[in-house]
Amino acid sequence: MTRFIHDQFAKDYLEELLKPFGKVEAPSRVSGEAREIDVSFSPFSVQNANIRVLGLLGTIAATPAIFEPFRNPASKEEICSCILKLLEIRGAFQRQANRQKTTVTELDIPKLWIITPTASTKLLSGFGTIQKVDWLPGVHFLPDSLGTAIIVVHQLPSTEETLWLRVLGRETVQRQAVDELAALPTSHPFKKVMLELLYNFQQNLRANQNLEPDDRELIMRLAPLYQQDREKAIQEGEERGLQQGEQRVIIRQLNRRIGELSSSLVVQIQGLSLEQLDLLGEALLDFSEVADLETWLKQL
Repeated sequence: MTRFIHDQFAKDYLEELLKPFGKVEAPSRVSGEAREIDVSFSPFSVQNANIRVLGLLGTIAATPAIFEPFRNPASKEEICSCILKLLEIRGAFQRQANRQKTTVTELDIPKLWIITPTASTKLLSGFGTIQKVDWLPGVHFLPDSLGTAIIVVHQLPSTEETLWLRVLGRETVQRQAVDELAALPTSHPFKKVMLELLYNFQQNLRANQNLEPDDRELIMRLAPLYQQDREKAIQEGEERGLQQGEQRVIIRQLNRRIGELSSSLVVQIQGLSLEQLDLLGEALLDFSEVADLETWLKQL
């Protein structure tokens, strides 16, 4: 259950950061196989200048990309599975080009970015990775023909440029990134929505009984931030804005977990208080169909 919570957070997190700059699918099914890509991204042809605030992530998002984030260190088998997905996509592009009698260029095919907290020297050398001089430390490229890179989050320098990727790290690296995120100015275009995602993530973790020590520490770090933000929102008369943010996050999670919600269910969720939204954020982890949500709403 904890792994699902982390995986879902990583997908929601990347989607929220990237959707102003292109088409995002999370997850996206690989044609012809029972495999899913965690996050698929295609940038808009005319790009928003704000993409620069994403630093390294923005650089990556300049071209089509596939993101495969891992909570625990990615194993050799997991990396091979990711590469296989990319090869299947490459084959699909080529088959379509053959049917249409066109040519596929390397720029058409998305690059694969595997995000892992740590990776051993043995694992990286086994895939023949190199670190390119014009890229930051921690970004390890496989041979060019594979169109793949492994981002080792804990090897990234602790700079503003890497902040958005370091949030997906673990333990001290993640907690430091959360502190940096909380310290961003209120006017930052991503601060509010990212904190909302982290607060919802915290609530989901709290509902789990078998937490790892670093999860408990993250909850303890987020709890005062959450309380401070709620008090500030109330003081400034922005409680409604906070409520709407939680509504958006929960509705998105429900759509992915039990299917697209009807307009009547969306209206009911929009009528919930902040406390009720918190309870729903915990309860939805056990939902498997729309009937579960309907039953839960009737019990209020």
